[in-house]
Amino acid sequence: MKVAIAQVNSGEDPDENLALVKAEVQRAAADGADLVVFPEATMCRFGVPLGPVAQPLDGPWATGVKAAADETGVAVIAGMFTPAGDGRVHNTLVIAVPGQPVRGYDKIHLYDAFGFTESSTVAPGAEPVVVDVAGRRVGVATCYDIRFPELFTELARRGAEVIVVPASWGAGPGKLEQWRLLTSARALDSGSYVVAVDQALPGDPAVAESPAPTGTGHSRISDPFGSVVADYGPGRQSGVHELDLAVVERARAATAVLDNRRDIPAQDPTD
Repeated sequence: MKVAIAQVNSGEDPDENLALVKAEVQRAAADGADLVVFPEATMCRFGVPLGPVAQPLDGPWATGVKAAADETGVAVIAGMFTPAGDGRVHNTLVIAVPGQPVRGYDKIHLYDAFGFTESSTVAPGAEPVVVDVAGRRVGVATCYDIRFPELFTELARRGAEVIVVPASWGAGPGKLEQWRLLTSARALDSGSYVVAVDQALPGDPAVAESPAPTGTGHSRISDPFGSVVADYGPGRQSGVHELDLAVVERARAATAVLDNRRDIPAQDPTD
């Protein structure tokens, strides 16, 4: 399976960002990709009001992504924002697979951490999502989700061989080291390839220094044994990577973490 990483910067204009998506999908198609993965918040970067830019999955932005997928034959996963119905938005991944209806994944774990409160403007999702791409099973997660191993284990149990993680990772002391560690750890937890695609480090210092998570780059792919098979720098970068999915079966047989997992009962707080 050939997976393209599109480590880009999104701006504040959804139309301009959609044009960027279409150009990157064309490039990935020319390089033989089956799937191209964009960062979280590709539709519009963090740090600006999200309500005015949110659109439903049948709106023009997601429809434009779907058209790019259908025209090229390449599946596309990209971050956008959809209305939540309570005055907030959902942090959504639009999943456009050629010849299939558009699907979405709403980020389950919200980034109420490191001094940022995503839940003030974003409503959480509830349902893990796995889709078929080029005959293989692909699970999805978003940014802060990567800190929660049980989600990745569940995606693997639902058949995911590859788990993509679009992100707009917040900068700060130790954050890059955490990102690197977490991508490999989640690959080991799930016995899957983890394709973690971050927003590139913003070129505008004012955006880069914003308290909002606007990306640090360093997208990477970890294989099911936790080894790093692709590691990007901080700036804008794209590339196509062939994943040997036979490694998934070998890793799951060798580590057996999915087969040997035991449910640990929660402690009674009265004990």
